[in-house]
Amino acid sequence: MDIRRRLLLSGGGALAVMAALGQWRVKAAQPDGDAAAAGAASGPAEHFAVVHSDAEWRKLLTPAQYEVLRNAGTEPPFTSPLNDEHRAGIFACAGCATNLFASTTKFESGTGWPSFYAPLPHAVAEHRDRSFGMVRTEVHCHRCGGHLGHVFDDGPKPTGLRYCMNGIAMTFKPGAA
Repeated sequence: MDIRRRLLLSGGGALAVMAALGQWRVKAAQPDGDAAAAGAASGPAEHFAVVHSDAEWRKLLTPAQYEVLRNAGTEPPFTSPLNDEHRAGIFACAGCATNLFASTTKFESGTGWPSFYAPLPHAVAEHRDRSFGMVRTEVHCHRCGGHLGHVFDDGPKPTGLRYCMNGIAMTFKPGAA
């Protein structure tokens, strides 16, 4: 077989596989009785107290914040200045300033993202996330729906939970926690 034809066929096959995987990810992100991921465009609409158009979100957020908060992206590990934030205070949503986590619940997980063992009461909502062939629990701001990260059951006492948050999705307000 001619080398160019072989490359064309293998490249076309690779594109078909990537398209199928992309379509699978969109379908996988849709709920099975759960609400869709906060930033996802598919799934049933949730009602949030803070609502903006896509253009307004793009004006309010940096491109990196937009990618995480509105598209459920993930910042690279060990890049957030909030990893090294150890003062007393409150971690708040970068999208709507809702208080999310007290500094007293922050711990060093070694994962590269700010981690907490508990959110503030009524600060976050959680939903099943089936993206990337995994089943995880996605965490988003209850007020604006911004994607914050995921929660895992390998955290410290007293909850045993690890809220692994994207630092870029939050701001820090120094003061009493």
